Amino acid sequence: MKKTFVLDTNVLLHSARSMESFQDNNVVIPMAVIEELDKFKKNQDELGRNARQVIRRLDRLREAGNLQRGVPLTREDSMATGKLFVLAAAMLEGPESEAEMNQIFRTDLGADTPDNRILQVAFALHKQKKNVVFISKDINLRLKADALGLKVMDFEREKVDYETLYTGFRDISCPAKDIDALYRDHTLPADKYRLLPNEFAVFHAEGSRQSAIARLKADGKLHLVEHQVDQVWNITPRNKEQRMALELLCDPAVQLVTLVGGAGTGKTLLALAAALQATLRENQYERILVSRPIIPLGNDIGYLPGDKGSKLASWMQPIFDNLQYLLQNETREKPRSSSHITPESLLNTHRLELEALTYIRGRSIPRQFVIIDEAQNLTPHEIKTIVSRAGEDTKIVLTGDPHQIDNPYLDASSNGLTCVSERLKGYPIHGHITLTRSERSELAALAAKLL
Repeated sequence: MKKTFVLDTNVLLHSARSMESFQDNNVVIPMAVIEELDKFKKNQDELGRNARQVIRRLDRLREAGNLQRGVPLTREDSMATGKLFVLAAAMLEGPESEAEMNQIFRTDLGADTPDNRILQVAFALHKQKKNVVFISKDINLRLKADALGLKVMDFEREKVDYETLYTGFRDISCPAKDIDALYRDHTLPADKYRLLPNEFAVFHAEGSRQSAIARLKADGKLHLVEHQVDQVWNITPRNKEQRMALELLCDPAVQLVTLVGGAGTGKTLLALAAALQATLRENQYERILVSRPIIPLGNDIGYLPGDKGSKLASWMQPIFDNLQYLLQNETREKPRSSSHITPESLLNTHRLELEALTYIRGRSIPRQFVIIDEAQNLTPHEIKTIVSRAGEDTKIVLTGDPHQIDNPYLDASSNGLTCVSERLKGYPIHGHITLTRSERSELAALAAKLL
């Protein structure tokens, strides 16, 4: 029996192409969803862009037929062979169901809200013996739909399984002679080890405590991770994952690096250290560009006075904290140097640029080391927009913790950081590492583990 998928507003705001994602099944958009899209269409953010795209698609379909009777979705996508309907609950209520609908939606639920009107359409179709599946990213609404006897689902087209997310490395047991050969020749044939490009192998010798770390490069060979990555801008990796991350961050051939890890694992610090090293010491890039999503933790503090730089300073304070640590470390290492570098001097000489993601769309960014911090708060489409800005000789680093998401429309499996980590694995210009051990302090490690 053909299914009827009823879409909540947040599904369309999450992905403008969600209407065409259900193959040969029918799709219903409740009238209340159109009203809610109208409220978002003027927003100059991802939600506003998606709302406008959906409205334009609906208008094209309207021109091809009658939305109440159903319009074939093949006009938008040849793979979608079902029909699209735009319906209100009043169109579906029959005399026999009116009393039940009044009891549930006007008495028990107690409020005439857009959510309840959306749910009412799904329930009315269910009462008409349709094979209804209600799709929403709102957990509360899914709970109410389930309580009414409806089948419910999250929108999963752009989701990955976070529990099995690609980590970027594997622990491999091997003969001791392979490790000896790796240390002697610095390379090892990769034929018997099925690794992806830029994936690391942590080799452990059978019957001994000997070990080594190697990376599969584009030439098809395993290369020993050399010790020169043990010192980048005067910081030293404290565990094997940090060492592997620095190997990727310091290789200009790896143009996109994704770092996933909890609080204190060193994601931002390592990225900034590699950026300073490559830009200021090795002159591989003209400047460092750093950005973060403008999404507050908890209640927003409201309007911030000043120009763009003043406003961004509050959001970029975690970046300044890490920069201050790295540059103070540099001063301690070279106390006689007369040219002390400060975050302010880097900004004044345009070697460092802080930018709001709002202003990245439409730009072309050549010869820059780009760091997008807190990327777990971005949608897959926003990540695509950012990465597609990269010009010649630009490196992009995405860092974040999928367990600390402040965007209400995303979770650990649907955010842009985890999606790009999983979908680009195996491409020679992408590298990924999952950092697991907090190195900030003993207290931070304990809090990350137990709280």
